[in-house]
Amino acid sequence: MKHILITGGSGLVGSALTSFLTQKGYTVSHLGRRENLNGPVKTYRWDYKTDEIDVRAFDGVDVVINLAGASVAGGRWTSAYKKEIYDSRVLSTRLLYETIKNNKLAVKKVISASATGYYGDSLSLVDESTPPSKDFLSQVCADWENEAQKIESLGTSLTILRIGIVLSPNGGFVPEMAKPIKMGFGTVLGNGKQQISWIHIDDLCGIVLKAITEEGFTGPYNCVTPNPTTNAQATKLFAKLLGKPLWLPNAPAFALKIILGGMSYELLVNHNVSAKKVADAGYKFIYTDFETALKAALTNS
Repeated sequence: MKHILITGGSGLVGSALTSFLTQKGYTVSHLGRRENLNGPVKTYRWDYKTDEIDVRAFDGVDVVINLAGASVAGGRWTSAYKKEIYDSRVLSTRLLYETIKNNKLAVKKVISASATGYYGDSLSLVDESTPPSKDFLSQVCADWENEAQKIESLGTSLTILRIGIVLSPNGGFVPEMAKPIKMGFGTVLGNGKQQISWIHIDDLCGIVLKAITEEGFTGPYNCVTPNPTTNAQATKLFAKLLGKPLWLPNAPAFALKIILGGMSYELLVNHNVSAKKVADAGYKFIYTDFETALKAALTNS
């Protein structure tokens, strides 16, 4: 059975994948900021800021899953935090490439994360052939992918996953949306019409497994379901499922920009992203209905 090395393994997606792949019989280890070789999942140290990496992490590894990156919702987008968002993705991926290259490591495949933020604000449907936009997150994703693509020059197979909003009981979108609604302060953001392309964590794990097991599953894939929702629909559904009223007026866009700065852009843009390529590749979604997926995430939270 294959040995999988995950960067960003302690994050929302990495934690879910670690559990999922371990249950499937894979050996899983992590690259992280703190070494721990005695736990149930071995963690080897690396640090993109100092180009430090423990090459022992790659011993016997068949597939690397590259998820490292600071949360885009981790704080106000100051210049310093934007630099962290960028560097934690681009420089860590560069370090991964250089380590595989300089040590002639026999990694068969790299599965590298990206995000649907690659496409920027688009009400019309976008797919994997659509070029990146010019906004901050689009350029982060484009540079992130460009670093990952260097890995192909080493003869290593590469899959890039452009991940949408992840529905998980353990963090991210679901608890963050639920929190103000539970407190009675939930509200639709902006005009509420902005499209949200989403995926349940179980489907994301399933797509990663497909990338691990199928040699031809390479290149970029959008990790979203075929049925996007809107901010207004999502907010109202949260309130319904949580049994809470929505009594506040919509939060105006200008107020969000004042409070959140650049990060407000991500709350107000449209992400209408196609799932056709991954579906045509044979992936069968567990969740395609937003209400069903959200119920599952809230039930387990």
